[in-house]
Formats: sequence, C-alpha cells, structure tokens
Amino acid sequence: MPDLSPHKEFCVLLPAYNHGATLTSVATDIRKLGYDLLVVNDGSTDATAQVLAQLQREELANETQLHIISYEKNRGKGYALRMGIRRLKELGYRYAVSIDADGQHLAQDIDSFVAQADLSPSALLVGARGMKHTHMPGKNSFANRFSNFWFALQTGRSLPDTQSGFRLYPITQIAEMRYLTTRYEWELEVLVRAAWAGVPTIPVPISVYYPPKNERVTHFRPTWDFLRITLLNTFFCLAALCYFYPRSLFRLLFHRSYP
Repeated sequence: MPDLSPHKEFCVLLPAYNHGATLTSVATDIRKLGYDLLVVNDGSTDATAQVLAQLQREELANETQLHIISYEKNRGKGYALRMGIRRLKELGYRYAVSIDADGQHLAQDIDSFVAQADLSPSALLVGARGMKHTHMPGKNSFANRFSNFWFALQTGRSLPDTQSGFRLYPITQIAEMRYLTTRYEWELEVLVRAAWAGVPTIPVPISVYYPPKNERVTHFRPTWDFLRITLLNTFFCLAALCYFYPRSLFRLLFHRSYP
C-alpha cells in the first residue's frame, strides 16, 4: 500500500501492556490526525491482541499505516520503546513520537511536537505537563521534582518534566545508543545519554488527563521500579563525576586552542 500519510517523517510509537480498554480510542485519535502508528504489544494478557487484530482489519479504510510488534513475555516499557524505535529506523522514519496507551495524553498535542521538530530537527522533545491537575496523584509531583533534580545534576541541564512519557525522539541519534535498562527507568536513561551526546533536549507544553483513582491503570511498581531508578541515578552520578564533567571541562579549556 502506498504511503499516503501527510507526515511521512513521523510515526507515533505506542507501547501497550494490558491497555485493551483504551487502545482503540487512543489509536483512532492518532490516526484521525493523519499520523502513522506503531503499536508494541508488550506481552499483554488482556484483550490487546484482539483490539490490534480489529485495527488491522480496518487498515484498508484508513489513509495511515499501522505497524505492530508483538511478543508473548512482558519485557517492560523501556524495552518496548527501544524495539519500536529500532523498527521505525528500519522502516525509514525520522522521528518517533511516543505516547501512552492509557488515554492520559491528548493526541492533538502531537502537532505541537511536529511543529517544534521543524524548528529543532535534531532535538529530543519532552512533553511538559503542568503539575497541578484534578486527580493527579500527589506522589507524581514529588517523583517528578526528584527526577528533575538528578537529571540537572547529571547533565548540567534542566527540564520541567523528566518523567513525561509523551516525547519526540530523533530516531537516528537515539537508536544508535547503548542502553542498560528495559523498564520505566529507560525514559530517564535515554534523556541522560542524549544530553551527554550533545542532543538538544527541549520541553513542549502538553495537556494531560488523569482519570479518577478507581479508573486509573498503572503498571508502575513503587518498590522495585523506584529501586531501579535509584540505582540508575547512582550510576549516572558517578559517571558524571568521572566522565561527563571532566570531558566537558577538557573541551572548555582546550577548545579555543584549535581552529
């Protein structure tokens, strides 16, 4: 089928783990805007596979392309994003716009990322939520401030929302990096590694919807996921002291000595 998408360089990347209840509406909203979509079914055990099969049956009636990656065992959000970015590179896309499958993010905000990418074509763009929303868990605000602090310490840069999963990745730069992690902490790792590699990191204001607590679906495991994030932050702080800051100082001191 020929590529009829008006956004040929962009594909929306949707990692999904047991999001069968919201996947149809999220995918439909994205494709109505004219964007191609890659869904990574990260070992779901609910109706996600059936939903994807139905979306495939509707493919011929849609002017955008739908790509699917599925595997049986849940490997984590970071792994799903990594596999998705790798596949999009193979398919020839230039940008991956990651969005959550739970309906928290609003599809129309994708246009803001595309507009910013036109101005900053090599940048990694990070959605910036206002941190005061109805039904927003209080622990989210604290965790975000905590993450922002460590990111600034490790990179010398600031971002208002380092935990946002709504992002635009420049595929060529991101796909070639080596990573240690496969779950939620990957979204922090990729930010730090991008900053160290000189990739610009730019916030993009977004809207967000938090459903009431009894309707919320989350796969974040506070104890184990927080432990992994803490270990990763410890590693990056040591690496920043031993590698990133000495390298930056060396370049600052000796850059003027060379044409």
